[in-house]
Order: sequence, then C-alpha cells, then structure tokens
Amino acid sequence: MPGVLADADRKLLIITGAVLFVLVVLVSLVSPQATQRAESSPSSYASDSGGALAAYSLLLEMHRNVSRWEEPPNDLPDGAEDQILIIADPIQTPSEGERAALLRFVKKGGRVLFTGPGAGAFFEDANSTEAGTGSEPETFEANVPSGFTRNAPKISMRQEAEWMELNDSQIALYGEADSPAVLSWRIGKGTILWWAGATPLTNAGLLAENNLELFLDAVSDPTAPADEQPDIYWDEYFHGERSSLSAYIGKTPLPWGILQIALVGIAVILTFARRSGPIAMPAVVSRLSPLEFVDTLAGLYQRAHAEPAVVGIVYQRLRTALSRQLRLSSTGSDTDLGQAVSQRLGANGADFVRTMQRAAAASRAARVSAAEAFSIVKSLEDYEEQFGLKRRKS
Repeated sequence: MPGVLADADRKLLIITGAVLFVLVVLVSLVSPQATQRAESSPSSYASDSGGALAAYSLLLEMHRNVSRWEEPPNDLPDGAEDQILIIADPIQTPSEGERAALLRFVKKGGRVLFTGPGAGAFFEDANSTEAGTGSEPETFEANVPSGFTRNAPKISMRQEAEWMELNDSQIALYGEADSPAVLSWRIGKGTILWWAGATPLTNAGLLAENNLELFLDAVSDPTAPADEQPDIYWDEYFHGERSSLSAYIGKTPLPWGILQIALVGIAVILTFARRSGPIAMPAVVSRLSPLEFVDTLAGLYQRAHAEPAVVGIVYQRLRTALSRQLRLSSTGSDTDLGQAVSQRLGANGADFVRTMQRAAAASRAARVSAAEAFSIVKSLEDYEEQFGLKRRKS
C-alpha cells in the first residue's frame, strides 16, 4: 500500500516547490537575453566594428603610456596636469562622490575626452541629450584653429548626441554653433573635450576622413616632446568592468547558482533530519487527568463565588487531621486545639487560635473576597505543613 505524506511533509514540499518556482522566474527576468543586448560600446576590449581595440592598440604601438582604468575616479593618480582620461560612451552613471572626483581631476589640470550622450550626468556644465538613433556618419569641417583640430580639417562622425546650448566658456570646434559635433571648455586648469559620437576612435571609423588625426590630437600635447606625452587612462569602469573579484563574480551566474545550491542543501538537511530522527509518538493528555479535574473544579468555585466553601473545606480538614493526631475529640473547640498545640507541639497557640477563628468566621460568611480567602487558606496549609499533616512542597 503506497505511503501517504504527513501534513508536515506535504507543507515542506509545497514551500520548497514555491521557492524554486520564484527563483526560476527571477532568473528568467534578471538574466540578460541575447536578443536584448545593447549594441557594442567603444570599449578598449571590443574588436567588433563599434569597439575601440584598434585605437588602444595603436597607442601601445606608439609607445604611449596608456592603460585601462577599472577603478573608481576617486582612485585616479595625483599630478593631473600630465594625465588624460577617455570616457567613451559610458553605459553607467557616476555617484555623487565619483562626479566630485572627476571635477577635481579636471580642475587640477587633467583632460577628459568624453564621447556620446550622458555628459550631463558626469559634468554640471554639460547640456547634452541623446540624438535620434540610426543616423549615418556625417562629415564635419573644423570651425576654428585649435590644438584639437590642427591635423584634422575634416572628420566623419555619427552624431549620437545633441548639445542644447553653449555657454561662454564652451567652443564649438566642429559642427554648427547651435548643434556642435565637437566642443571643448576649460574648468580650472583642465579641459573637457566632448564628441557627439565615438565614431572617430572606433575600429570602423578610425581611418575615415581625418578621424585618426582628431583622436591623436585629443590625446596628445603638441608642446611636449614625444617621450614626455601625457599619461592616458582609458576608462572601462563606467563600461561595467571592475577590478575586484567580488565585482567580477557579481556579473556571472555564480551567485544565483550558490543560492540555489544552498536552498537544495537546506532542503536535503531538513529532509534527512526528519527521516533520521528518533520516532516518538506525540504525548496525549488524558481528559481524566487529575490536573484537569482540579482546573475544572476551581473554575466552578470561581464562577459560583464559593470562597467561603473553600475556606470551610480546608478549615475542617485541618481540624479533623489535627484532632486525630493529638487524640482529641473532633467536637472540641478551637481554643482546646490551641492549648494542645501549644503544650504538645510547641507552637504559638494564640496565633493558631486566631487563625482558626478567622477561618471559621469566613466559612460561615455569605461572601468573602478572593484575596482574603487565599490568605486564610495559605495560613491553614502552612499549619498543616508545620504539624506534619502533609508533605512540605519541594
């Protein structure tokens, strides 16, 4: 005959199934789908057409001091006068502390090359918005002579962002004044160079028009010798790259796997503990238990306000037991009992007589308070224990 699940086992099975179902739903919602991936960003790791591995490799071949930056901006080295930070189409926004660190970097003399929309999230004076998607690369001519345009009279760029309004410190280097493609402005000792798109440094757009010259002008100092050019940090931090082990693990399915393994392990432990523990029948309290009888009787006395009867029962029990022990007549008075107690048991007969008379009066009264009845009964039971008429409570 097949076994039947107990209620506790059925409840455990239902809860475990519900938790596993919720986990499956969450994994399906949180895990990135192949059809939902955004187009590639100009990362120095990416070798596809939208990546920037070629530009990064070119700087290495030119023996420029370039490195990928996977730390927060707060950790940028000191000496910003000889440092350039490239932030190409970031996919994450900075915190307030990171914004402040970038501003300090520029004010101390650093240069930031920022491409694409989202500059307003990084710099307060940036007023850019995302342009319409699907636009083809356009050709732009240099507007003014500048160190950033000296070798690039024409560039080709896919305009991914629009600049809403220029302030007095911002100069449109390429494009119209009301819709620049490249602009620069100074903050403190440093400079921010903004491109409306990352096309000039991508693998596909690096060799179009004078894009290569534009890129090299942006990361070079024309007044410095070749061996004293600024250090270049290519930001990957805002592309989601993190140098710590915990950040790397956080981008993998490993945390979800650990969670699921832990839940399965807990379920196995609970199941093993239930099946391997000692078999014991639950205790069944009999309806004929003396304690239940006492509780029932006490409830009846309480509802009937029979405190005098309770006092009378204990009073008569003490008189009867004490008279039998002292070999006295059960019809003797409380005074006679008090004299015998004083002479033969060495107790205080006067206190004993007063307690007995108080109990006798309460037993004959029409109504006695519960507190008074409890006090009298306690005194009578104390005498029973003192005279050895019942065992003392441990």
